[in-house]
Amino acid sequence: MASFADLSPQKLSRVRAFLTDFDGTLTTGGELKAETLGALEELRDSGMPCVIVTGRPAGWGEMMVRTFPVHGVISENGGLWHRRDPSSGRIEKVFAERSSQRGKNRKRLERAVAEVLREVPGAKLSTDSPYTEVDLAIDYNEDVQLGQAAAGQIERACRKRGLRAVRSSVHVNVWVGRFDKLHTARRYLSAELDIDARTAGANCVYLGDSLNDAPLFKGFALSVGVGNVRDVWDRLSHKPRYVTDEREGQGALRVMRALAHARHRKSA
Repeated sequence: MASFADLSPQKLSRVRAFLTDFDGTLTTGGELKAETLGALEELRDSGMPCVIVTGRPAGWGEMMVRTFPVHGVISENGGLWHRRDPSSGRIEKVFAERSSQRGKNRKRLERAVAEVLREVPGAKLSTDSPYTEVDLAIDYNEDVQLGQAAAGQIERACRKRGLRAVRSSVHVNVWVGRFDKLHTARRYLSAELDIDARTAGANCVYLGDSLNDAPLFKGFALSVGVGNVRDVWDRLSHKPRYVTDEREGQGALRVMRALAHARHRKSA
């Protein structure tokens, strides 16, 4: 793996957008620290569009886009995004799939997940699952401590039923549909920032830490893992190109400050 320190200021100065996971990437020990939020604000104020890409529910996505210094939030592993209309200031929501398809998928998802919860001892829905619109989250490492083996069992039980299932640092996210974080991130960049999906991977940074970030690690040449990505390194189907020495929010802080510094040097 290459160190984030190997990314030259010249490459960073050409970055057009910063996309980042939330849990275990922006957060530290489950908390969003003031200095990390401040670095996100500084990067936004430098003119860099910042987009959070998370497995958390739509309810979190709306809260984040209303209160965080970000351009938009992609939530539920690509199920939808929230953005603020620049002219009206209203919050808008865009789904990855049509309403009619979502309704069918939701019923199938709820039936199948109920079976999985009965099959895997100790498994239960995350406390924030009521705020989802597309996927559901099964808790293994937030309010319960089931361990990685149980998380793997949950994933297999979901996939056996034809569901999509990926692991974040806290939940196993489960859904029905062809989308994932990468699919919807490309759509967002094209629709909201006029960045060609075919070239986005070369001129946008993606920052993450977990297994559900693997599609974006594959799709972005400027993909970066915070230091704790090493904890799941051997289980990642696609690995980030660069890794910070620092873990969690401290790693994010390092990346955001480097991007802001490169932009300030470019404009000087």
